[in-house]
Amino acid sequence: MTRFFIDSSNIVNNSLIIKNDDANHIRNVLRLKIDDEIIVCDCKETDYLCKITNISKNEVVCDIISSNKSISEPNIKVTLFQGMPKYDKLEYIIQKCVELGINDIVPTFMERSVVKYSDKINNKVIRWQKISETAAKQSRRGIIPEIKQPINLKNIKNIIREYDLVLVPYELETENKLQKVLKSRTYKNIAIIVGPEGGFTEEEIAFLDLDNIEKVTLGKRILRTETVGLSMLSIIMYEKGEI
Repeated sequence: MTRFFIDSSNIVNNSLIIKNDDANHIRNVLRLKIDDEIIVCDCKETDYLCKITNISKNEVVCDIISSNKSISEPNIKVTLFQGMPKYDKLEYIIQKCVELGINDIVPTFMERSVVKYSDKINNKVIRWQKISETAAKQSRRGIIPEIKQPINLKNIKNIIREYDLVLVPYELETENKLQKVLKSRTYKNIAIIVGPEGGFTEEEIAFLDLDNIEKVTLGKRILRTETVGLSMLSIIMYEKGEI
């Protein structure tokens, strides 16, 4: 069944309103009619089964038939701090991580990032967020994972202190395995910091020497930056019983 996201402010009593692009999609692309049923999510992990009652140019009004907590959201929240790769790679990373259950993604500039910071990059966040929304609809997520404004690795320390565990996959780490770390105790809030093309510099690894950071090995093979986050997210979801 077709799925849409709305802000919770558009839910009033036993009805809700879908606006703008999604309303146009319902009217002109899907060509849905009055009395057709759709699924609408409030971006807060609640799904609503709805019946369309009115269709206009910019709005679709629905009556709520029933509501249920989304069953697609994992119990563990994972944030990916992705070393800024080339733009097309980041779009792929966003799409696949959303499908796998990521909570949010923070593009992060590092010394070996191919793309350098500029004011124009902030405009890319709108496109990245749209990719996240499309992937969330396709994978029946209960939220749209947020793609946050890009940051510099030098500004990351205060941010990552809020996580129970911060994982840094590092090719020179050979003993500390991801599986062992995940089984050592319970975590509810995990961050992954992935280097860009070329990996971390030695100075960056030294900078990331904090109490809640675990440098881990992903095995004997060197993975591309667009593969690392997906692999780690899959392993985390499996180990925590979410797959």
